[in-house]
Amino acid sequence: MSSAEDTWSPSALQRERDAYRKRQGLRSLLIAGLSTLVVGGALITAVVSAPGWERTRTTFFNWDKAVESFPAVLAGFWINVQVFAVSALCVLIVGMALAVLKTLRGPVFWPLRALATVYVDVFRGLPLILVLLLVGFGVPALNLTGVPTDPIVLGCVALVLTYSAYVAEVFRAGIESVHPSQRAAARSLGLSGPQSLRYVVLPQAVRRVVPPLLNDLASLTKDSGLISVLGAAIDAVRAAQIETATSFNFTPYVVAGALFLVLTIPLTRLTDRAARRYGAVPGGGHL
Repeated sequence: MSSAEDTWSPSALQRERDAYRKRQGLRSLLIAGLSTLVVGGALITAVVSAPGWERTRTTFFNWDKAVESFPAVLAGFWINVQVFAVSALCVLIVGMALAVLKTLRGPVFWPLRALATVYVDVFRGLPLILVLLLVGFGVPALNLTGVPTDPIVLGCVALVLTYSAYVAEVFRAGIESVHPSQRAAARSLGLSGPQSLRYVVLPQAVRRVVPPLLNDLASLTKDSGLISVLGAAIDAVRAAQIETATSFNFTPYVVAGALFLVLTIPLTRLTDRAARRYGAVPGGGHL
């Protein structure tokens, strides 16, 4: 290396520009912090000075009740985490299979495309709470041999049935966003149809739908709390309901909500970061 490269230093103009950018960044940071303090202080003052604040604080933000109910709600929340993890894996697998079926070409595959389309249309149109009730209470009523009746398992099934329909449309949007020339190029290189789909189309499709896919998973995290409607499943929401019933204090619900936020906020931030990195695919996502 030359000595000129070893002794290089920025010009006076460049140093002046760097100093200006640093001052502007510091100024923006100070303004943002000050405005946050002003707005936050105004909101806190408005809430605390409200006529019913003391009663609201005692009913919803009772520290002693929060500490008392936290172990039970946390134990129930662990069930929600397990339900989410298992359901998310199954949703991705079933959703991808449905998307592939809906994008198969040729008249011979029409029955498969029709079945996948009907499945997606039905479970995207049904409210999740209704699917939970139908599966959670309807399946045990059939008394079928070998069919599980555990409410947690049935809750997972209901979540998978509903969310796989949404995720299938996300994957389908990604598959159809890949230009046909990609598949044609793969076939010209000697790859078969399934090989082209596996090695060329799907990797590009999955990369393009990461943001809306994460958005659906964030929604699944919250909706895992709906299994409480099945009664026997003591998840975070059900545990909070039981704790509330003993004292008519609603702080346990706030504790359950805080635990869900601990899980959903990082996933939401990850979704935003993925959206900036990969971009969003129009038509995807679960609203």
